[in-house]
Amino acid sequence: MTSTFPNISISTERLVLRPLDEDDVPALAEMMNDEQVAAWTDVPQPFTEDGARRWITEYAPAERAAGRGLDLAVTEFLTQRLVGIVQLSKTNWHIRATELSYIVAPWARGEGYASEAALAAARWLFGDQRFERIELRTAADNTASQQVAQKIGCISEGVLRNACIVHVRTEDGGWTDLRTDFIVWSLLPEDLEGADDQLSDADGFTSYADWN
Repeated sequence: MTSTFPNISISTERLVLRPLDEDDVPALAEMMNDEQVAAWTDVPQPFTEDGARRWITEYAPAERAAGRGLDLAVTEFLTQRLVGIVQLSKTNWHIRATELSYIVAPWARGEGYASEAALAAARWLFGDQRFERIELRTAADNTASQQVAQKIGCISEGVLRNACIVHVRTEDGGWTDLRTDFIVWSLLPEDLEGADDQLSDADGFTSYADWN
């Protein structure tokens, strides 16, 4: 029998992580069309509302049902506005390990939302789900995403050479692929000690994402 993640809601001081809903379609499409998202991820460009709807109604439920992962909307607690996405993928239920990634909307960057959401997801995984390892992969030049990993207590394990594709603008305004390295990070339950102290010093922190 395949293990699956439950449909859950996780609350922090400022955020709520919850299942994606069709009401998120316009905000999700807008967020995915951002320049930084296009540069660091493989999200199709331009990203349409139809694409957002398929993600919410087809892709995300299929990933959860198959036991491969979980996609969560990250919203502001007070306004319920969509801040970003936290995604769990490539889940291995035998060794209780999964890969975590995140995207933050342009308007919400610089507030430490990525680290707050990632830390909340990690605590839930290690506590309620009894996971033993979380892995993050960041593009070599994506320093903001690397800072998120450091803020939540991740340990850099090494480099996967030439394993990542990022995207850069061409002279005609299009996009072209550029090959680079992945930096691999891991987070174990014992690494969470002291993560709150790291986050309390997050003023001015830029929290846009690496999502692959």
